[in-house]
Amino acid sequence: MKAIHTYNAPQAVGPYSQATLKNNTLYVSGQLGIDPKTGEFQIGFIAQTEQIFANLRAILSEADFSFTDVVKVTVYLSDMLYFHDMNQVYAKYFSEPFPAREAVEVAQLPKNGMIEISLIAMR
Repeated sequence: MKAIHTYNAPQAVGPYSQATLKNNTLYVSGQLGIDPKTGEFQIGFIAQTEQIFANLRAILSEADFSFTDVVKVTVYLSDMLYFHDMNQVYAKYFSEPFPAREAVEVAQLPKNGMIEISLIAMR
């Protein structure tokens, strides 16, 4: 297993890797809407979601993957009322055939984020 690390995405805040690569499969840890340059959350749900996709792109790129390689996405929402807005942003990054996905509301996200997304990509 190989750990993937980039300074173009927020640094891990615990004992985990931004992503790990094993057998041509990339497992990307949950990303929050934090700007890696400032360490601060973007303001508002849409801005946090866009930042997450920028963070995911940076990690995918570091491992020589892209959004077209993504096969599975997990979305955690602090409120299911954000579901429609999440889908609006999400659709900018994925096209058919879309990756498998679940989206769930959770009681709380790390650092009180509004959304967190993790994914799996394969070559």
